[in-house]
Amino acid sequence: MNLEKPAETKKKFSIEIPEILRPIERVNSVRSFLYWNIVDDAIEEGENRGPEMTAGLDANNATTNGAPGKKNDDGVFTVSVTGAYENDGFKGDGGDNAPQKPPRELTDEEASQQGKFKMSTKEKWRILKNVTAISCAFMIQFTAFQGTANLQSSINSKDGLGTLSLSSVFAALVVSCIFVPSFLIKKLTVKWTLCISMLCYAPYMAAQFYPRFYTLIPCGIIVGIGAAPMWASKATYLTQVAGVYAKLTDQAVDAIIVRFFGFFFLAWQSAELWGNLISSLVLSNPHGTSSEDENDNYENCGASFCAAISNNDEETSVAMVEIYTIFSIYLACILVAVLLIVVMVDPLSRYGEKQRRNSAPDLSGLQLLSATFIQLKKPYQQLLIPITIYIGVEQAFVSADFTQSYVSCALGVNNVGFVMICFGVVNAICSLLFGSVMKYVGRVPIMVLGLSVHAGVQIFLLLWRPHPSNPLLFFMASGLWGVGDAVWQTQVNGLYGALFRRNKEAAFSNYRLWESVGFVIAYIYSTQLCTRIKLFVQLSILVFGFMLYCVVEIHHMRKLRRQKEKEKRAAELAAKRQAEIEQEPETTDDEKDDIDDEIIVTHL
Repeated sequence: MNLEKPAETKKKFSIEIPEILRPIERVNSVRSFLYWNIVDDAIEEGENRGPEMTAGLDANNATTNGAPGKKNDDGVFTVSVTGAYENDGFKGDGGDNAPQKPPRELTDEEASQQGKFKMSTKEKWRILKNVTAISCAFMIQFTAFQGTANLQSSINSKDGLGTLSLSSVFAALVVSCIFVPSFLIKKLTVKWTLCISMLCYAPYMAAQFYPRFYTLIPCGIIVGIGAAPMWASKATYLTQVAGVYAKLTDQAVDAIIVRFFGFFFLAWQSAELWGNLISSLVLSNPHGTSSEDENDNYENCGASFCAAISNNDEETSVAMVEIYTIFSIYLACILVAVLLIVVMVDPLSRYGEKQRRNSAPDLSGLQLLSATFIQLKKPYQQLLIPITIYIGVEQAFVSADFTQSYVSCALGVNNVGFVMICFGVVNAICSLLFGSVMKYVGRVPIMVLGLSVHAGVQIFLLLWRPHPSNPLLFFMASGLWGVGDAVWQTQVNGLYGALFRRNKEAAFSNYRLWESVGFVIAYIYSTQLCTRIKLFVQLSILVFGFMLYCVVEIHHMRKLRRQKEKEKRAAELAAKRQAEIEQEPETTDDEKDDIDDEIIVTHL
């Protein structure tokens, strides 16, 4: 049986693609693009291949893969192929369900322009290397400077040259803190600012070979100018890399910053130990006096010591060979510290320095100066000025007057380093201890301890007649002074942070300003007054400053108590309102129906 349809009922169809469905209009569909590149050629080939591209379809119900067709007058069907290539189950990335390419990885230049930078997780070891290098460099740097500063009142005592050079350091530091750091860091970047600033300490060490007013004073000013950008660039570097390290290790940024700064200050505070140890080992010349005038010399030590008289009459008993040896060591330490920064520390641009500078514009010197003086209008800041000045005064006393009037006068210059080692070690231990103890006992008991210790030590120094037969008393006085200094350094800094949380930059700028003022005042009158007068002045500043601190503490505690009471009343009021809401009967559906039944709607 021949089942083939008659020839007249068999029709041939060709596919004509409308212009609107050409591939150039479907650039958003990757599948359509690929399909039309293949099918166009196939259709063109099919027109030449005859029966291979023809299909027998029902004229009344022409479809292609489910897509309806349309018959023209010439018997040619135009078939819509749109539905054949769309998958309704596919959901693209865009709003029009069109497939999109995955995002292209940014280049380093494009990432930098967008405020981003690429980093490997292995970079954390490099960051730890940089933090260690900076900490070691500062330890070596201040091994030289701390050792030199503790010897100035002893080896450069004539006409008070040593203490005046130190006063020039801190006077220049006050000005430098306001104007220099932001400008220098912006011009040189953080790493090279750090290198140049640390190198500013080298001329001061070199001037010790020929100590004169026209050599030490200018070099001291250079140290003060370089000190401010050095500390600012150090803080900037550690803070920036701490943020990157926290991102790489998925840890809290604040915890990493505290950890990095803790490691840094641990290394920095050990410089007091190494610097004094070097000076003590090199300066071995004992106290040179005869037995006949020994008692007369020792009677002029301690509170009876007058720098204005002794500095004019006495020349240092230290041999020049020993002075040249110790300052050669200290100068080499400065150069090694700078070389360590240059070689071992990566530029901060590796960790987004450019992005940081673009996102957070630095304050100019005038803006910082303005913010500092605006901070002075606050009553708390005004009341804390005397205790802040005392911090600078007491540090200057222990490094200049105590070493000259007591240690150098009675025990000899060679023992200055050993006594100051005791001060540094006790100071570091108590600084760590008081930071932990404050969580349990509060700030006030620790401040009272600092007042008691420093007042007691100064009264002891007024009454004590130092003599080399009791060397332990020198170490006891030095250690107790370190206890009191640890109290002021930790608690007063913490008090500033607690009182001025919204203006920490201006607050700590004031702290450094008035602390430096205390240094300058103490170093200036150090060459003019006797030790007894200095102790009375210090006691007066201590007592007066502590009284004003008590006013601040009492007012602050009352303020906190009022805030707690206000919060408590607000919580009680909120709880009362919540209880009233819970006591109200819940509106049920039946009640709503009753209400609806009571409503009468009239139609006019």
